[in-house]
Amino acid sequence: MLKLSLSYSAVLSALMLSACASVGPDYQRPALELPGSAKTENLASAGKPGLLAADLTQWWAQFQDPVLTDLILEAAKYNQDLLLATGRIEEARALAVGATSNRYPTVDATLVGTKVRTSENAGKLAAGANPVSKDFQLGLTASYEVDVWGKLSRADEAAKARLLAQEQNRNVVQTTLFSNLAQSYFALRAADAQLKLAQETDKTRAENLRLQQKRRAAGAISELDLHQAEAETASAEASVAQAKQNVANLESAIAVLLGRSPAGIAHPVIARGSEISSLYQHLQLPADLSSEVLNRRPDILAAEQALVAANADIGQAKAAYFPSLKLTSGIGYESRVFKDLVDPSSLLWNLGANLVQPVFRAGAIGAVVAGAEARKTQATAQYVQAVQGAFRDVHDALNNAEANAQLYTANQKRVLALKDSQRLAELRYKNGYSSYLEVLNAQRDLAQVESGLIETQRAHLSAVVGLYKALGGGWNNAASANVQKP
Repeated sequence: MLKLSLSYSAVLSALMLSACASVGPDYQRPALELPGSAKTENLASAGKPGLLAADLTQWWAQFQDPVLTDLILEAAKYNQDLLLATGRIEEARALAVGATSNRYPTVDATLVGTKVRTSENAGKLAAGANPVSKDFQLGLTASYEVDVWGKLSRADEAAKARLLAQEQNRNVVQTTLFSNLAQSYFALRAADAQLKLAQETDKTRAENLRLQQKRRAAGAISELDLHQAEAETASAEASVAQAKQNVANLESAIAVLLGRSPAGIAHPVIARGSEISSLYQHLQLPADLSSEVLNRRPDILAAEQALVAANADIGQAKAAYFPSLKLTSGIGYESRVFKDLVDPSSLLWNLGANLVQPVFRAGAIGAVVAGAEARKTQATAQYVQAVQGAFRDVHDALNNAEANAQLYTANQKRVLALKDSQRLAELRYKNGYSSYLEVLNAQRDLAQVESGLIETQRAHLSAVVGLYKALGGGWNNAASANVQKP
């Protein structure tokens, strides 16, 4: 009874010690100088009066294109990068469970049976003793490491932080996937519009060429005018071929983002929804952006959780400087005869405590601590870089949106002016006041500006998607959980 009392006292003392504060620094978020908010009232939105507050929950819904929504849902279900990120979350979750389990006692059940023959010539047997003996054991063993210095709690803290980081990394992948898919879809619809424009231009050039051939046969124009018409027709045909190439490349790129099979990528079939001009008319921008909205960005959240884990690693490493206390106990039965194994007289038990204090490790513990502190320095820098990158992304997206809005307005004016120029050039040519080269130049300029107008629409849409990505896109909201976790 005295031994039991002493053992229980040791256990109680150890548990009281385990309530002490963990060694190592407690986490504190790095202090950064942040701007208050960004105003966007000066941005035009497809010529609309004023700006609408954008929905950050499912931002793609503002474009009112069911095809775009279907493509995003398909990518959320089948994209391989998302599946890879999900697998990493499961791995981190398993590691977190393992780290948590180390804080609890371990209990094992044992059943052992041995049969041993001792040498009769070794002098170990009594006279007439049977050289063959048997032994049977049945029992439970338990062990528990008392977390006196917080080593296990710090390891648990680090593992849980890494799990959260992996979950946010998956959100980073999803954020990037949805934004890339939307931008690729806008690029595809713009390429479709460019192909249509190139085909219309090619048709016009072919009609002009037939007309010039008739005029040349009648002697009404020079051979130079005919060759110029032929060159412009060939140039239009080349533009059609290039536009088809761009469409095909964008279709295969979208097929990869959607996670389709190799056959589906080799022969992609991508549904089309709204025209690029219609998508552009539905473009919206938030009117006021607070810096706090960047707290939703998954890459910042992941970087901070990595910093939390690195900070906890320091405490775990420093705990190795201090004594470790491990308690062990066992209870069971032992008998030479199996039928007597559970007899009360076969009962045995033990209690023990193991206290280990490192004395000399040749600098090994210090090296581990130094490595943990160095990793925290790296994690801090990565966190600061994530915040810096977030503000740059917002700045660049707003800047690009503003520039493209101005370009769109200017190009619209140029299109109207060049249509009048082309009409006048054709009229002057028919009345003999100018050469056919003036007509070709007017047609070429108009086609170039119309193509630029399509590209400006695509770039403006891409910039707005980039802004939603910079803001975190709202993918952490519960309202989009059906898209987050298919």
